[in-house]
Amino acid sequence: MSDSVPASMSPTALGAFLHEKIPLTRAMGVRVVETGARLVLEAPLDANVNHLGTAFGGSLHTLPILACYSAVWTLLCEAGLDGHVVVKHSSASYRQPVRGALRAMCNRPPPAAVVEFIAALHRHKRARMELTAIVEGAYGKPAVEFTGTFVALV
Repeated sequence: MSDSVPASMSPTALGAFLHEKIPLTRAMGVRVVETGARLVLEAPLDANVNHLGTAFGGSLHTLPILACYSAVWTLLCEAGLDGHVVVKHSSASYRQPVRGALRAMCNRPPPAAVVEFIAALHRHKRARMELTAIVEGAYGKPAVEFTGTFVALV
């Protein structure tokens, strides 16, 4: 991680990191939209379309994984820690098809959870965190509800 840690957590810097380290993000056309209180990623339908003209299920699972991964990774960077983030477990419930651009949103964890997570990293050189993300569907309703467990190693 250390050779590509962006100086800031701007959407542009995080997007460049993802495209460099996870080539699939380029193929999907992933774009980082927000990096503040929530992490928001978007991808165009045309790069993630299935045979029915709706978003491919694999892309609908991958985008929230990437949003949650990015949320954990930015916590490491903000704490000045050099490490890695991996997904340990993930599940998604598909509620409705996505007929336009894919948009995944992961709320950043509460401050107390972040303090506990960083403390565990300092103590044990590893910590895990469960995060949720939503992929928007029609009329702002969730099309995909995602839950994942992510492990950070320093």
